[in-house]
Amino acid sequence: MNHALVVATTNRGKIEELRQLLADLPLDIFALHDVVDEGFTVVEDGKTFAENAAKKARAAASATMMLTLADDSGLEVDALDGAPGVRSARYAHERATDAENNAALLAALDALEDPSGGVLPRTYRARFRCALALIDPYGPSAEAPIIVEGTCEGKIATAPRGSGGFGYDPLFIVDPGARTMAELSHDEKNAVSHRARALAGMRPRIADVLRARNLAIADICL
Repeated sequence: MNHALVVATTNRGKIEELRQLLADLPLDIFALHDVVDEGFTVVEDGKTFAENAAKKARAAASATMMLTLADDSGLEVDALDGAPGVRSARYAHERATDAENNAALLAALDALEDPSGGVLPRTYRARFRCALALIDPYGPSAEAPIIVEGTCEGKIATAPRGSGGFGYDPLFIVDPGARTMAELSHDEKNAVSHRARALAGMRPRIADVLRARNLAIADICL
């Protein structure tokens, strides 16, 4: 039997990626605004991706009483001391578009100065980081969310390239190749992305929760 899973995000790109990555599990996946009022929001004021993911999962699970998966992810650039970090979606301003955030990132890197007066290298190391939080409101994870993280190492391009993906994908060059995330096919991205790697660790945990649910339903039916 299929179980309903709500994904606690309003980012359609993330929802579609998660649907693709979880397609072989017995799940009916819903976006958050498919099951709650459009006015439902969660203030993402955590200091880490894991804190924000757990906060979103708790709020959505409480509002829906459904099995809930929350994602919080973003870009960390070493030369910017880890920025944009947890403010990745709001780097330019609170309601920034992907293009505005990309422009703000390039501007921040262009503004860096070499203390020696030389020219800084234009290859900046970076990584995408994803934290996933899973809550079953009827199981142990209702009190202690299951948290799994994944990362993807790379570097920042000098200008956006590619038409796929979303967020900072057009600026993020995936190691060891020379293409940006936005230049990869869906299958290629899902093989290397931070979200795919986090989900690889989360999949067995989801399977455990579904197994426990099926056993509980079988006991009730006996």
